[in-house]
Amino acid sequence: MFVVLLGDTLRCYECITDNSGTCTPTQKECPSENHQCGATRVIYYEGGSKIHDQTEKRCALPEECGEASVNFGWSKHWSNTQCCNSNLCNNHKTTNGRKCFTCDGLTCDKTLACEGNEDHSSEPGTTTISKGCVSEVMCSASNSYLSQRTETQVSCCKGNFCNSAVTASAGLQLVVVALVSLTLFS
Repeated sequence: MFVVLLGDTLRCYECITDNSGTCTPTQKECPSENHQCGATRVIYYEGGSKIHDQTEKRCALPEECGEASVNFGWSKHWSNTQCCNSNLCNNHKTTNGRKCFTCDGLTCDKTLACEGNEDHSSEPGTTTISKGCVSEVMCSASNSYLSQRTETQVSCCKGNFCNSAVTASAGLQLVVVALVSLTLFS
């Protein structure tokens, strides 16, 4: 009698976004112990326009993990696969590891996971009161065309949570409290 022992394989979520952008995951046993769980985002550009933007979850080999790009000038194919090594660990968006504060109404203490080339955090500027993740090109003062097109001037910082959780209203409250205190006690 022979007993064949199989190595431990991971269980991963598997799905591909449909035309509506929905990705309904199912669970799948990976084919070998060499596989990891992966979350992939693929973007295809043609003539400067985004033609295809798709996310998928699947079992992936280690060499499939990471960022890859092919650029022919008139077309570009970009993909980023984030891999992990525990059961069902790929139930997330494809983020890049950076984190910034974002606003939800008047409070700006919510965490936002940055995606793609969003490598800076935005701070409230002269024309925007929002906080979030931005690409470095949006931070450049020399990028006036992009600022004009989006009608925003973005003030940026680099580093996780560098855009502070303090809200504009909280800062204003501190000023008001200080002024009231000065008035009452002077």
